[in-house]
Amino acid sequence: MMKKMSISTSKTSLVLFLCQIISALDVPLDSKLLEELSQPPTITQQSPKDYIVDPRENIVIQCEAKGKPPPSFSWTRNGTHFDIDKDAQVTMKPNSGTLVINIMNGGKAEAYEGVYQCTARNERGAAISNNIIVRPSRSPLWTKEKLEPNHVREGDSLVLHCRPPVGLPPPIIFWMDNAFQRLPQSERVSQGLNGDLYFSNVQPEDTREDYICYARFNHTQTIQQKQPISVKVFSMDSLNDTIAANLSDTDIFGAKPVTERQPVLLTPTGSTSTKVELRGNVLLLECIAAGLPTPVIRWIKEGGELPANRTFFENFKKTLKIIDVSEADSGNYKCIARNALGSVHHVISVTVKAAPYWITAPRNLVLSPGEDGTLICRANGNPKPSISWLANGVPIAIAPEDPSRKVDGDTIIFSHVQERSSAVYQCNASNEYGYLLANAFVNVLAEPPRILTPANKLYQVIADSPALLDCAYFGSPKPEIEWFKGVKGSILRGNEYVFHDNGTLEIPVAQKNNAGTYTCVARNKLGKIQNEVQLEIKDPTMIIKQPEYKVIQRYGQVSFECIIKHDSTLLPTVTWLKDNDELPDDERFLVGKDNLTIMNVTDKDDGTYTCIVNTTLDSVSASAVLTVVARPNPPFDLELTGQLERSIDLSWLPGDENNSPITSFVIEFEDALHEPGVWRYQTEVPGSQTTAQLKLSPYVNYSFRVIAVNRIGRSQPSEPSEQYLTKSASPDENPANVQGIGSEPDNLVITWEPLKGFQSNGPGLQYKVSWRQKDVDDEWTSVIVANVSKYIVSGTPTFVPYEVKVQALNDLGYAPEPSEVIGHSGEDLPMVAPGNVQVHVINSTLAKVHWDPVPLKSVRGHLQGYKVYYWKVQSLSRRSRRHVEKKILTFRGNKTFGMLPGLEPYSSYKLNVRVVNGKGEGPASPDKVFKTPEGVPSSPSFLKITNPTLDSLTLEWGSPTHPNGVLTSYTLKFQPINNTHELGPLVEIRIPANESSLILKNLNYSTRYKFYFNAQTSVGSGSQITEEAVTIMDEAMASRQVDIATQGWFIGLMCAVALLILILLIVCFIRRNKGGKYPVKEKEDAHADPEIQPMKEDDGTFGEYRSLESDAEDHKPLKKGSRTPSDRTVKKEDSDDSLVDYGEGVNGQFNEDGSFIGQYSGKKEKEPAEGNESSEAPSPVNAMNSFV
Repeated sequence: MMKKMSISTSKTSLVLFLCQIISALDVPLDSKLLEELSQPPTITQQSPKDYIVDPRENIVIQCEAKGKPPPSFSWTRNGTHFDIDKDAQVTMKPNSGTLVINIMNGGKAEAYEGVYQCTARNERGAAISNNIIVRPSRSPLWTKEKLEPNHVREGDSLVLHCRPPVGLPPPIIFWMDNAFQRLPQSERVSQGLNGDLYFSNVQPEDTREDYICYARFNHTQTIQQKQPISVKVFSMDSLNDTIAANLSDTDIFGAKPVTERQPVLLTPTGSTSTKVELRGNVLLLECIAAGLPTPVIRWIKEGGELPANRTFFENFKKTLKIIDVSEADSGNYKCIARNALGSVHHVISVTVKAAPYWITAPRNLVLSPGEDGTLICRANGNPKPSISWLANGVPIAIAPEDPSRKVDGDTIIFSHVQERSSAVYQCNASNEYGYLLANAFVNVLAEPPRILTPANKLYQVIADSPALLDCAYFGSPKPEIEWFKGVKGSILRGNEYVFHDNGTLEIPVAQKNNAGTYTCVARNKLGKIQNEVQLEIKDPTMIIKQPEYKVIQRYGQVSFECIIKHDSTLLPTVTWLKDNDELPDDERFLVGKDNLTIMNVTDKDDGTYTCIVNTTLDSVSASAVLTVVARPNPPFDLELTGQLERSIDLSWLPGDENNSPITSFVIEFEDALHEPGVWRYQTEVPGSQTTAQLKLSPYVNYSFRVIAVNRIGRSQPSEPSEQYLTKSASPDENPANVQGIGSEPDNLVITWEPLKGFQSNGPGLQYKVSWRQKDVDDEWTSVIVANVSKYIVSGTPTFVPYEVKVQALNDLGYAPEPSEVIGHSGEDLPMVAPGNVQVHVINSTLAKVHWDPVPLKSVRGHLQGYKVYYWKVQSLSRRSRRHVEKKILTFRGNKTFGMLPGLEPYSSYKLNVRVVNGKGEGPASPDKVFKTPEGVPSSPSFLKITNPTLDSLTLEWGSPTHPNGVLTSYTLKFQPINNTHELGPLVEIRIPANESSLILKNLNYSTRYKFYFNAQTSVGSGSQITEEAVTIMDEAMASRQVDIATQGWFIGLMCAVALLILILLIVCFIRRNKGGKYPVKEKEDAHADPEIQPMKEDDGTFGEYRSLESDAEDHKPLKKGSRTPSDRTVKKEDSDDSLVDYGEGVNGQFNEDGSFIGQYSGKKEKEPAEGNESSEAPSPVNAMNSFV
């Protein structure tokens, strides 16, 4: 079974299973190997060099070591052997060198103070620990002392000394009162590094009797307390009062105020001082100054800058703190204390010394017999440390001789070592500030090669990533490593491979073809060994659709996609993070297979969402930002400034814009005086502006509010501003839309739009209404009315012009002089009818009428136009009267002619003309009679085909509904239709006008015929109707046909077909009925009316009209699927034009010049096709009827 191991694609360094890096041979940290190999002792754990212990607890001095065979331990105390067997209070832990000194059962810690050192020894050498100085901690009590009260004059400086007892380690100092409350500190009062409490200047509030210094000893967890110190501050006034009472009006001090003083340093004293600090420690420099006002402290470094990122100011800048100091921090540091009266400074010369520190510490050395090696021990410090060597804990000068060893200062050189050369060497680097001690062994081993990597280990890596194949090995001498691809492959060489010293084979960019078995071979002079490992290459995991940046409104829903592609043998896991942390535990977050959905989005959902896809071999991620936007929060903190009579400044603070920039602010106002509770628009300013100067009207009690607007919408209004009432003034404007229109012949109604409340500018709003007759030298007549919107002037002449004006006024005065408008008194009905009415008949359906205009004075109002009433008296062809239906055409303006379209041919008409004003119509002109000539007739009212036989058909028809003249004859045309719907030769027959039926003989049997039938007058042929019929095959067939046609199933089938055809016809009719506009002339050309000729515009050219039916349907043979009545009668379409359906108002519509805009409708069949022209399929309904 192969053991799997994954190599992360992000791994760029080798996994080296090494003990420590040395120049010769590495010993892997393999537990099985370490159990088999001999190894000198190594100290693994020891107590600190300066070891302060709690005297109330047992003392534990640690010393742990490892080696093969396991080492034994011994101790020295103060430089001599420490025999632990002779001291019952001292024991050593089993399999360890750690000492336990029993203090809790009668021992005293002071008896065991001293310098201890541990030695760990086995057959291959001896390692030693540091010198461990053991000292018990001390927390002595304060010495008894008598503390005198401190009497201080106000403004003087004061130092309260703490002087804590010397402890081990030093205590932590702080000041408190009797209630165990810390005393407040400030720039004026602060604690120094030595624990003293400094007052730069005292104030009366500093008087108290419980200034207590505390010392906390952390090792023993005890706190020691100094006796309370009393401070009493005397002001100059109180001191004078006391002296005056005691010395009888003798004034010693005078009435001087507290004297201000320039700064004086309390600590350190003098102008210069020195400070020594060790490298790596924290440097603390302090300056505390007295003075009134309280001085301010500033720090500088002479000739340089304070180190950035390592400099801190504490205790109100009185303490300069520099961490991790180095030799470069040596120099002069100046503190400057300054107040309004002057300054003082102090220079501290800082020298940074250094205890020894390692440059190169000696490292363990594993050699094979005959090899060479070196141990190097290099350290630095200030002053420069000295280097000394020991071998197995003994100074090397007196240690046993070893011919393979040579000491050269800080280096020991080994040449041609043998197994007896194994030993532990100690390097000691020391100066006056401390020492360093390091153990490093030399272990000489002779071992055949061993491969520590498990056999057949499986490595899986992602394509295009590095592949690292381990071959952890050991041997002495150091084995050589070779790699092969496959069991019998050639040795691997070339730039595509990297061979590491620890045996690892690296393929920097692994591809699919690198998969397979690899063999590692290790050999030295003592033997050879090999091992196989397996390499598999996997496809990388990819996010093929990454989450995208989203902007969503609050309470909306948003989804992030994360669609992945991965190797089929790897199982990916998808994790979503928000701002690099887990998703909130909220049911609104729905994690799907390849998406994250957030329901009911809130502001806290704003952030970066990351999709992380992990497999056992690789990890990929993609992120997207979600921005939650919403309408802005309302502005707040509205403030009114700069109040003037006609303007004011408004300022505000914008609310949160909720991730969508504010584009503008809308300002509204409320007039609490005239319209309380009604907010009106005032102005709008850009979103970058938070102030606005607003124009004001007089006599308005203003409140303002602001609304913020962003791309999402408008915020809630802000809270209203304070109210501002403007002063009253006379009106600035007059009413608008002033009109003068009479409602009766003897009055004038003056109307206007009243001013709104805030336009009144003051109380007592009224209107001054003035009028006078125009073009007459009259004075203005004026009245003052209340706040209304009209005034009626009575007793005026009929329809005369007036000049009218309306002026606003209030209690403070009049508005500016208003402008004048022209109005008219009331109208009356016209008095005179139009004269000289003439009619010119243009054709059988169109006539032109002329008249003379009436005098304008007789109109007695605004001339609106003329109306022409006309009606048909009788038809000349029938000589019969019918109900008279009058039609009306209105011609706007001062028009004196017009066109009368839509007349019926061969008819007698009457008309009259009337003038129209705003009041109504005047008297009618005398009736004028005119007649229309003959026209072409309408189509015959019906056409029936009956009695089909083998060779004959009977035709019956009705005369045209509108003959439009005297009928002269009928024309019948017919032609056969074959089975392919082709038309045969056309036959034409002329029939006298007095006939109503015809039997056609000599027809072909079982043949379908199509018939075209129309009527004629002397003017021409009318529109035609069509019909189809079939002759029968024989009498038996006719009988069978009758029988089939009466069967229920056949009738149902035919009904279904008829219903389907009806639906199709309705759809077709609707689509064609949409129609379009086209000139009347085209329609007339389509009707081919010889009497209707084109007319010029001056003569009343017709406008455009909308067709009711498409001409495409006209002039075609009857289509397949068209309906005919069950009695085979085709009813005539009524083609008469009706002016009732058109025109202005109810009766007609006209252009501005008075010409009529109407519609014509009518259907006209095409002339029958000659010869064998193509025709559409016959109607199935007609086919059915032909069998009946």
